[in-house]
Amino acid sequence: MAKKTVSVSDELWRPRENEKVDYEPWQRLTLMRLESDTRTQLASRQKRLDHSLSVAKTAEHLAVLYGVNPFLARAAGLLHDWDKVVPKDELLERARYFGIDLGVPLESVEPLLHGMVAARELPDRYPHLPREIWHAIACHTSAAEDMGPLDMVLFVADGIEPLRRDSPGIAQTRSLVGKVSLEDLFWNAFVGGLVYVLETGRYLYPRAIDIYNSLALARQRRRV
Repeated sequence: MAKKTVSVSDELWRPRENEKVDYEPWQRLTLMRLESDTRTQLASRQKRLDHSLSVAKTAEHLAVLYGVNPFLARAAGLLHDWDKVVPKDELLERARYFGIDLGVPLESVEPLLHGMVAARELPDRYPHLPREIWHAIACHTSAAEDMGPLDMVLFVADGIEPLRRDSPGIAQTRSLVGKVSLEDLFWNAFVGGLVYVLETGRYLYPRAIDIYNSLALARQRRRV
């Protein structure tokens, strides 16, 4: 059987090896520092490090494609899983220290906490980075009612980066890149994530329903 030739248009979601963004010198130096720090922070978790580097590149790629600031996207991608190496008990302790209240016992939503905690810790380490980065990192696992373009780019990149194992939901989101609006692309990824949680019998963060309804109403209003 002949092997299918994949054209560039078939895989708009995938960053190319030769893609380069023309950053300002200070931006390039900042990204180099963030990547170095991320490599150090995640050195004990090679797969997590590889994922973070891949998300950063994918977020940068999506940002260029959709007219979002690629510097912010790549920076958020590098740092989004910063606290994934923190032991569960310590992560819960840090979440309580920062007053994170999700309306349910934090133990039940522990997988969502690493971004929220990092978004509160890292501004002190990187005070020159804008708050948009921290908002994107905080909601990259849970989404939020007030998702902006950078938030959507990071959320989608985290779900479709090339190292992610393919699934029907991920494949569908990947197929839509560059063919639908960023809002519709994010919606597909967000709903696909909810479906995955339900199909696998995982705990559904109760506010996810409120977030879904809020976003659904906003989509309806835009279409009127």
